[in-house]
Amino acid sequence: MVLVSQTQVREVVENALKRLYLADQQIEFSLIIERPRDEGLGDVAVPCFELAKRLRKSPKIIAEQLREEIVSNYSHIEVSAVAGYLNFFWNKEAFIIQNIPSIDSSYAKNTVLANEKIIVEFSGPNTNKPLHLGHMRNNALGESLSRILRVAGADVFKVNIVNDRGVHICKSMLAYQLFGENKTPETMNIKSDHFVGDFYVKYAQWEKEHPEAEEMIQTMLTAWESGDKDTIDLWKLMNHWAVSGIKETYDRTGISFDKIYYESETYKLGKDIVLRGLEQSVFFKAEDGSLRLNIEEITPAETKSEETPTKVFLRADGTSIYITQDLGTAVARHEDFPFHRMIYVVAHEQKRHFEILFYALKQMGYPWADHLYHLSYGMVNLPDGKMKSREGTVVDADDLLDTLTEQAAIAADSAHRKGESDNTHDVASKVALGALHYFLLQINPVKDMVFDAKESLSFNGNTGPYLQYTYARIAGMLRKSEASELLRMPECDLSLLQDPLEWCLVKILVDFPSYTAKAAMEYSPSIIAGYLYDLAKIFNKFYTDLPILREENKSLALARLTLAKKVMDVLGQGLHLLVIPVVERM
Repeated sequence: MVLVSQTQVREVVENALKRLYLADQQIEFSLIIERPRDEGLGDVAVPCFELAKRLRKSPKIIAEQLREEIVSNYSHIEVSAVAGYLNFFWNKEAFIIQNIPSIDSSYAKNTVLANEKIIVEFSGPNTNKPLHLGHMRNNALGESLSRILRVAGADVFKVNIVNDRGVHICKSMLAYQLFGENKTPETMNIKSDHFVGDFYVKYAQWEKEHPEAEEMIQTMLTAWESGDKDTIDLWKLMNHWAVSGIKETYDRTGISFDKIYYESETYKLGKDIVLRGLEQSVFFKAEDGSLRLNIEEITPAETKSEETPTKVFLRADGTSIYITQDLGTAVARHEDFPFHRMIYVVAHEQKRHFEILFYALKQMGYPWADHLYHLSYGMVNLPDGKMKSREGTVVDADDLLDTLTEQAAIAADSAHRKGESDNTHDVASKVALGALHYFLLQINPVKDMVFDAKESLSFNGNTGPYLQYTYARIAGMLRKSEASELLRMPECDLSLLQDPLEWCLVKILVDFPSYTAKAAMEYSPSIIAGYLYDLAKIFNKFYTDLPILREENKSLALARLTLAKKVMDVLGQGLHLLVIPVVERM
């Protein structure tokens, strides 16, 4: 056998495992296949550490025994056992000829989540303010993850919950009543969600000197819940302003949803579930009249007190709270889209909220409750500290994108990369979005981060613009080649790709589907970001060190040009997965 694919490696190792240890048994686990850190050790490696746990043997011994078994059955396979790893070497010429032609515009696809139905909830804006930098990380994660899950074979349903009711919404409304003077976004020439957000900030300033503010807000909330016409009319008007403005930002940043839920329509959904749970003794009635859930089982010992820990799900007056709404919305979503799993993309500050929500759904007996997942992500801070919406110190998403677009145009000009197209603003806006999304996605979601605008826009190093420039460089080279005789040659001889740099580039290209699969299984777009950066680095060294259009051997030049085109295909797919637009001319 001549090894040219990971599928073959898996088959060879599984057969050896069965012969040595697992005769007549099904292998009910997936072998991990990765690239060795030291390329001198091999082209692909199978670590034996998980096998060691299952077989209760040393990984070093397992690797050595597997190697002997493989060599004795496959004389043409080059394999070594080093420190608990099985390391394989590809047959270079066969590997290149077999794999490079298969790289196309759908090469990212894999089947690790085939036939799975997955809901991804993300964004969750409030209708009292525009989107800010924190929302941008949430949106980028949710959209990117959804795209990654789709190429892994899943049927993905993207949803959003718009928080359009409650005390915080009433604050903007009250401020408009006090200071609005019938102004509109149009009369003030202000983007509509910004217009609403300005009143939220005004309320925060006004309430400091007006102790009656809290009572006025509660009166307004009561009027809203009782259906008071004037209050509802104002609420509808300001919500329309906020939602339409937020949608503009979604459109600008490539974010979309299959269904948008509104809290005003869902906040009562959980009430019947809690009442039914009371009949089933899942919930209980406390002395104060509220309906509660005993959460002692999921409360860490170090946080327990003498009183049994509980969580309110319905107030004594029968009104619901936020977790009650989430309870009902989860059930409604399963009815809308009977999912195999649902992923909530929400900041880590809500970790406890989701622990209790998932526990409540399990106690209610919903079988799908075991397949709910909170994708907890860290906060986005500024170099001088945290953002605060009420004080108007957040980094507004639209303002940030405008600033990045201006700076991208300046950076491109100073780097002598002014666009060939007349539409330089369009190029700059794509670069700005690429800078923002890559910076937000390159880090593992669980980590907090500090956003550095200047660093994000660099055309060198681990940035979105660097990847976009690499794509544009290849596109430019392909445009130049159109007039040359290269593309008129009858066939491309890929066996001419013998240089170590070419071989390195071929191997990383072929790895792409394994990285998209890994990103899907780990819910981490940062895996794609890291892969694309490595690919771009290798390509740019290849481009610098080896002539392509200037290569005298035209057959070799065509092979290298073909390889570059494959890099462009993979880069384009990877950038799409990261919600980054490609740039043809830069």
